[in-house]
Amino acid sequence: MRKPRIRSLLLAANLLLLALPLGGLWMLRLYESALVRQTESELVAQGAVIAAAYRAAWRGLPAPPLPEARDWAPRGASLDLARDTVLPAPPEALPPMQPPEPQAQRAGALLQSVLVETQLVTLAAMRVMDRNGTVVASSREELGLSLAAQQEVALALAGHPASALRARVPTRSVPTHASSISRGAALRVFVVQPVLEQGAVIGAVLLSRTPATLDQILWGKRFEIGGLVLAVLLAAGALAVFIAYTVGRPIQAVAAQARAVAAGARVPLDRTRRSAVREADELWAAITAMAVTLEQRADYIGAFAAEVSHEFKTPLAALRGGLELLQEHGASMTEAERERFLAQAMGDVLRLDRLVRRLLELARAEAPQPRAPERCALAATLAAIVEPYAEAGLPVTLAGPAVEVAIGRDMLREVLANLLDNIRQHAGPGAECRISWEPDAAPGKIGILVADNGRGVTSGNAPRIFDRFFTTARNAGGTGLGLSIVRSRLEAAGGQIRLLPEGPGARFLITLPLA
Repeated sequence: MRKPRIRSLLLAANLLLLALPLGGLWMLRLYESALVRQTESELVAQGAVIAAAYRAAWRGLPAPPLPEARDWAPRGASLDLARDTVLPAPPEALPPMQPPEPQAQRAGALLQSVLVETQLVTLAAMRVMDRNGTVVASSREELGLSLAAQQEVALALAGHPASALRARVPTRSVPTHASSISRGAALRVFVVQPVLEQGAVIGAVLLSRTPATLDQILWGKRFEIGGLVLAVLLAAGALAVFIAYTVGRPIQAVAAQARAVAAGARVPLDRTRRSAVREADELWAAITAMAVTLEQRADYIGAFAAEVSHEFKTPLAALRGGLELLQEHGASMTEAERERFLAQAMGDVLRLDRLVRRLLELARAEAPQPRAPERCALAATLAAIVEPYAEAGLPVTLAGPAVEVAIGRDMLREVLANLLDNIRQHAGPGAECRISWEPDAAPGKIGILVADNGRGVTSGNAPRIFDRFFTTARNAGGTGLGLSIVRSRLEAAGGQIRLLPEGPGARFLITLPLA
């Protein structure tokens, strides 16, 4: 199962936490605009009723019967806080240029008490004007003044219904608080409805009211909002606990195991419980690999130290014994005896010198330094390697296509030199060697066969032939490190070597990656 990464979990958690307040703000902004539209719709409805009442009072007669076909003219809300500009506060009412029409004044007198009583319920300010904009009925103190200079009133007197948002001038003498209905609002909704009689404008109805504010709505929903905030905090806490459990806890466990490995403890490598994210599993796999490597290296160092001490013990013991004899009985020895002991000591010193040099070569082979990828032409490189051996009496035959392999010339020379030295040392007189190469079964690999016609490797020695210090030619100066160096060099280059069981002679198959 593909597990999410830590950044995916953190991103999802942050997006969720950000979406809650941002989404809430966006919804509040929409709700604020909806409150304005609701106020406008209510004022439109009230204006239609007052306009109809004014028209009836203006006629002074019962209204004529309605025709069967009605001209429906619904008026919907049109204000939008995101689109419409909030205009300044309305201008002051001015004295009229001419007295109000008598007919309009009589109709207004009939509606005056209606407007005052209606405002107590609707909270809207209402004015009825004649065709010139003079107020003939009002729920406020503008009776007898002209509102024709107000922009939306002028549109209505021209026969066009209008709505506007205007800044509200707060009443400083009255304190505001969260539960007040309109005193804390910053704007006011104005709606003007023209009054028509047979297509002609006979007046207009102006209504205004502050919409409900978000503060008022939030105060009214304070308990619900408090519950929502508590839920958000609980969700954030749950997310934090979840992330700490799925991410922090496995990493802490792996860190504790890493500290134990660093302190030298052998940590159990089996793990039955998995974490919820890939990074923790990858980190655990890396720590496990590191622990295995360290334990293998510790075992290797222990075994290596034991083998080295064993290999050094014999020549050192012989050298010490010879020197002690020379020191104690050198004066009584003949010249031939002294020469014999000195020759044995020199042989032991030379063996120690060979062991030290080969051990250095093995150390470099098993701990290769980082280097750039190398390549060489296989046929040309092999021809240059075998030339001095052919001149020294070891015939070598080469056969294979022209290819390039992913190994340096010097490293390949060291590998082949060790194998050719083994042939000269172990194959016996008249030994010949054949080196052939062809593509390996694995894609991108090539197999190099190094074979001789000598005595071969016995079945008892074959399993140990690549072990350090294993040699059957110790008396001839063999150190038993040559094939170990060859294997380490090839593994560092991405290749391998193995001994083929079939004869005749010894047959080594080298596998190398193609360049």
